[in-house]
Amino acid sequence: MESKDRAESADWWRGAVIYQVYPRSFQDTDDNGLGDLKGVTQRLPHIASLGVDAIWLAPFFTSPMADMGYDVSDYCDVDPIFGALADFDEMLGAAHALGLKVIIDQVISHTSDRHPWFVESRASRTNSKADWYVWADPKPDGTAPNNWLSIFGGPAWEWDGVRRQYYMHNFLTSQPDLNFHSRDVQDAVLSAVKFWLERGVDGFRLDTVNYYFCDKDLRDNPPAVVVVGGLDAPDSNPYGMQNHLYDKTQPENLGFLTRFRALLDAYENRATVGEVGDGARSLDTVAAYTGGGDKLNMCYTFDLLGPEFTPAHFRRAVGAFQEKVSDGWVCWAFSNHDVTRHASRFAATEEERPRIAKLAITLLASLRGSICLYQGEELGLPEAELAFEDLRDPYGIRFWPAYKGRDGCRTPMPWETARANAGFSGAAKSWLPVPHEHAALAVDAQEADDASVLHHYRRTLAFRKSHPALRDGDLAFLDTGEEVLAFTRRKDGETLLFVFNLVREPAKLDLPEGLAYLEAVAIPGFSATHAGAKVTLDGLDVFCGRVVEGA
Repeated sequence: MESKDRAESADWWRGAVIYQVYPRSFQDTDDNGLGDLKGVTQRLPHIASLGVDAIWLAPFFTSPMADMGYDVSDYCDVDPIFGALADFDEMLGAAHALGLKVIIDQVISHTSDRHPWFVESRASRTNSKADWYVWADPKPDGTAPNNWLSIFGGPAWEWDGVRRQYYMHNFLTSQPDLNFHSRDVQDAVLSAVKFWLERGVDGFRLDTVNYYFCDKDLRDNPPAVVVVGGLDAPDSNPYGMQNHLYDKTQPENLGFLTRFRALLDAYENRATVGEVGDGARSLDTVAAYTGGGDKLNMCYTFDLLGPEFTPAHFRRAVGAFQEKVSDGWVCWAFSNHDVTRHASRFAATEEERPRIAKLAITLLASLRGSICLYQGEELGLPEAELAFEDLRDPYGIRFWPAYKGRDGCRTPMPWETARANAGFSGAAKSWLPVPHEHAALAVDAQEADDASVLHHYRRTLAFRKSHPALRDGDLAFLDTGEEVLAFTRRKDGETLLFVFNLVREPAKLDLPEGLAYLEAVAIPGFSATHAGAKVTLDGLDVFCGRVVEGA
C-alpha cells in the first residue's frame, strides 16, 4: 500500500528509480531490425520485475533519424518505424497497469531541418515563422556571424542560399536551433508538451535543457582557460577549447522553465528531469533550474558518467551537489545512451565486470537523489566494440578513430541467448549488431542464475525501497581518508552506515567517534563483516549497518 500511495503522490519522482528505454534497441516485433513501441509493451513485465518506479523513453517521434530521433520533424506523432499513436497509448496503459510511470523525451532546443516550422522559416525573411530559428547575417567577408562551434564538429553555423543568412545548429547541420527569444516559439513548444500531457504521460526528460537560449547579441565565446575534454565533447573535439558563455545557459531560460512548470502544474503528479551539460558551471545551473519549486523537479549532470570510480570522486561530486543545490533535487546515473557503459568504464578486467556491476548499483541505490538505470546495465553489459562500417552515430563517424561515438552503448538488448540477435529481432540483421558476449549475458541466462547481476539488481532495488532513508533521507560523509567511501543515510529515527571499498585490495575501517553499532544489515552479494568498532572488507566490497549517533 505504501508503494501505491507514494506513486499516487505529487512527489513520486523524489527518490524514484527510473529505467531508460532506448526503443530502437529494446525489442523488435515486426522483424525489420529496429525496436518499436509494441516491443516496449511486450517487455514491460521485465522492467516492472526490477522494482523500478518509472520508465524514460528516448525519442520515438516522427524524424528523418539523422541523429536517431533527436532530430524531430513532428512533435505530436510517432515515427512509423516505432509504430503509431495507438501503439503508444497501448504501451502507456500497460505501463500504468503495472504501476510504472512514463517519462518521455522532449528534444526542443532544436528540430529537424525537415520540420514544417523550419521549412517555412527558411523560405523567406518575411514569413510568419521567419524568426522561429536563430538566423544571422554573415560578416562582411561572408564568414559565419561568430566563433561558436557545433558539438558534432565544425562551426555552429550553416549557410542558407535562399535567405542568404546563416542559421545556428549546436549539433548536426540538419538540427537547426529554435529561437526561444520568440514567444511564438515558446507557445508552440508548450502546445506540443500539452499534447502528451493530455494523453496521460507522467513526465518529461528535457534534452539539453540549458541550450534553449543563446545570446541575443551573438557575442563570440572566449577561449577556455583550461582545455579539458568532456563527455559531451571529447578531447578530440575543439568544442572544449571554448568557454561557452554565450551559446547556451542564458538567464532568459529561467523564465521559460517557469512557464513549462506552470503548464505541468495544471495536471496532477507530473514531473520533469533536465539534462544539464555545462562543464564546471553545471551545478550552478542545476541550482538555478531546480531551486524555488517553480521550475524543474530535478536535473542530472555528467558528474557520475565519466571514468572515475574512487571515494574522492564520489565525495567531491555528491558533496558539491549537496552544498550548492540546497533546495533542488538530483537524478544520478552511471550509464545512459550517450556514454560508454559503466561495466567497461569501471572494471579493470573482463572477469571483474559482474562484481563491479553489483557494486555500482549498490552504491547508486544508496545515494541521496533519484536514480536512472539504462537498459542492459541490469545484465552487466559491457561496451560493444564495433567496426567502423557498423557505425550509425554521426558523432562517432565524424571523429573516428579518435572517438568511437555512442553506438557501443546502443546495441540491442539481449533477451534469449540461443536465438538470432539474442531474441531482439527475427530480422536477418539488426540495425546494430548484437555482440556474442552480450548474447551470453541475455536475460534468460541470468534468470536461471540466482547469483547473476540481474537478480542482484532486483534485490538491491527491493532493499532501497524497504528503507525510507534511502529514498530521500539525509546523507552525510564520514572522514575516512582515501581508502574507503563511507556515509550515513538518516530518516525517521533510522540511521544506516554504508562503507564501500572501491579498490581491489582488502580494507578496514574503525567506526568514528560519535557512532555506535546497533546491528549489521545484510547487503545482497557482499561479505563485509564487523567486530566491535572495526569493519573488515574484501576488495570491491560493501558493508551496511544500523548505527546510533551521538554515542
